[in-house]
Amino acid sequence: MPNWGYSFIEQKYDADRIAKASGRDLRIKPKDCREICAVIKGMKVEQAKTYLEKVIQMNQSVPYRRHKKKQAHKKDLKQFKWYAGRYPQKAAARIFEVLSAVESNAEYKGLDIELCRIIHAATHRGRIIKRYIQRAHGRSSAKYRHLSHVEIVIYEVPS
Repeated sequence: MPNWGYSFIEQKYDADRIAKASGRDLRIKPKDCREICAVIKGMKVEQAKTYLEKVIQMNQSVPYRRHKKKQAHKKDLKQFKWYAGRYPQKAAARIFEVLSAVESNAEYKGLDIELCRIIHAATHRGRIIKRYIQRAHGRSSAKYRHLSHVEIVIYEVPS
């Protein structure tokens, strides 16, 4: 079994005020995870959970900053210079689960959740599960499953 680490460097922060959690080999595309993590980084925990719930219900779209070629524009993203976006429901649901895990880790450490802010939200490409679909005349088409790793670190900011 692999030994996973974090890409977060703790040297600048007090280790007693940090809580972290990760989701490994999640069946979501890294492209969608990257855009969601870019949005929730810097938010408070409750604010991020509310945002992800709105994305799952398709009431709020996620701005796509890197992967925006031929993307439809959304009206609720006019505060951005680019307002191309989507509703990645599946990725938002998995990141919501990781956010709930980091929240429970913070409660276990005795941190105040209202003061906690997301200081690190990152995603990394996982492995690709390669499958093939049989086609007519002896041919086949690729059917790949993309996996992602998501890391979230929260920090209790003193009031």
